[in-house]
Amino acid sequence: MNFTPPLRQATLVKRYKRFLADVITPDGTELTLHCANTGAMTGCATPGDTVWYSTSDSLTRKYPHSWELTQTQQGHWICVNTLRANMLVKEALLAGQIPELSGYADLQSEVKYGAEKSRIDFLLKAEDRVNCYIEVKSVTLLQQGKGYFPDAVTERGQKHLRELAKIAENGERAVLLFAVLHSGIEDVTPARHIDARYAELMVQARASGVEVLACKASLSPEGLVVERKLIVNA
Repeated sequence: MNFTPPLRQATLVKRYKRFLADVITPDGTELTLHCANTGAMTGCATPGDTVWYSTSDSLTRKYPHSWELTQTQQGHWICVNTLRANMLVKEALLAGQIPELSGYADLQSEVKYGAEKSRIDFLLKAEDRVNCYIEVKSVTLLQQGKGYFPDAVTERGQKHLRELAKIAENGERAVLLFAVLHSGIEDVTPARHIDARYAELMVQARASGVEVLACKASLSPEGLVVERKLIVNA
């Protein structure tokens, strides 16, 4: 997935009101960026970090600049725009870059499903196999050298695990796919210390037949590329 044109850089002053961040560009210009990440962004938004942002050509946007990447003072690269995870995964699925999820003829996005009225990120179909439901989660939390999800209590994420478990129990394929968008993360663990219920539901979902995968992306101001598979711990 390419950033066209390539991103521009600035220095983070502060993030506030969840959706906004103030930065200073190399020439001293002060800008307010839109932040598409509603999570805690722990370790992703330290004042003084380098921010890489895109600019929309829309004339109706109040904040035309969007925060895409953080380059931390420790040298890590993080994609903080959670919308990019699905874009990256969709591109990888269409290109056959995730072997476990290849061989399907049809890909649909944002399909309604489940008793709790959810929308699955991707639904894969083929005549010779059962349908495959894929829920994508962006992983950016690094603590004590470990990658964790979620970074805050997520009732929505809990609902998705319950829905996926039902899909698997009904004989179709259900996949929880972690898109690892932090250069320092080498494995993924459910964040029991943050959301114990989510961790419990993930164990139950796996027992019901839900497949749990993790793919790490390489990150740069030019774009994101699915790089390799990572281990997901219990």
